[in-house]
Amino acid sequence: MVSIKDVARLAGVSIATVSRALAEPDKVRPNTRDKVLAAVKQSGYVTNSLARSFRTNRNHSVVVLVPDITNSFFSNIIQGIEEVARANGYRILLGDMQNDPANARAYGDLCAQRQADGLICLGRTIPFAYNRSRKTLDPKWPPLVMACEYDDRIAIPGVRIDNERAALDGVRYLGEQGHRRIAYINGPQDSPLCRDRLKGYRKGMAELGLRKTSDLLFGGDFSLDSGAQAARALLQLKSLPTAIFAANDAMAIGALQVLKQRGVRVPDDLSLLGFDDIKFAAYCDPPLTTIAQPRRQIGALSMQIMLDILAGRDGSGGSGESRVLPHELVLRESVARV
Repeated sequence: MVSIKDVARLAGVSIATVSRALAEPDKVRPNTRDKVLAAVKQSGYVTNSLARSFRTNRNHSVVVLVPDITNSFFSNIIQGIEEVARANGYRILLGDMQNDPANARAYGDLCAQRQADGLICLGRTIPFAYNRSRKTLDPKWPPLVMACEYDDRIAIPGVRIDNERAALDGVRYLGEQGHRRIAYINGPQDSPLCRDRLKGYRKGMAELGLRKTSDLLFGGDFSLDSGAQAARALLQLKSLPTAIFAANDAMAIGALQVLKQRGVRVPDDLSLLGFDDIKFAAYCDPPLTTIAQPRRQIGALSMQIMLDILAGRDGSGGSGESRVLPHELVLRESVARV
């Protein structure tokens, strides 16, 4: 059985330093912490988590609540969270909501029972009760951080991009390529993120001189199937668009499949723009032009905010507002000039 003494010897530090690095990593210099974590990995040392929980009143676990674990969009965010968590002596527990709010509440109860120190939510469903008048979480709940999504009814710290501006930039780019009649496939209507992207689309279309866009709007739910269904519907229009802008890459890829089946050439006959820059976007035929989110950075910063809150430092600066990171337009081969 590997002991903490063995870890201290490998790292070249004292037993007390090893203990502190594992229990309170934010109080140890980064290079020392890295030495301790490397020694832990090399030796295979396993901490007595139960004893540590009694000592610190923490179990050094954070639940990461994922709307749908099969959606590849979330993989890089989870990796960013995991990297920061592991470097600071925390482990993450993945909770797959399967797009069911009841599952979210079950994971919320896990935190409420102190089986986890906090929860990072990657979707729009908040599993905790909140005070509507004060727009704050009930103080009895453990810390909550949101990544990518946010809730416009309550101030919760989190990390995201400016979705309205990103969508506006997408429409402007299509406009620069000569497109005016641009169809839009939206995501879930109850998502603030999707409402922001729709605002950006409408603002961009107004700039292009087209204020009435109702015939060019199609609903979706971020799935491949909904993108395919939207493509079938828009191909029934008497006047076809010259471009499709989808609110995520999965819907864009679903639409692309239908267009190819119907003999519509992308981008020669119709251009296609996605959102998110998931890994598959670069391997479509043609490779998908899209708006990239810094997903790994979003995950890493979300976990750092959680650590700040747990250590008594308010990661939102006391406001509960989201940190807004930059997006990027990634040019590939699915958009052509008209």
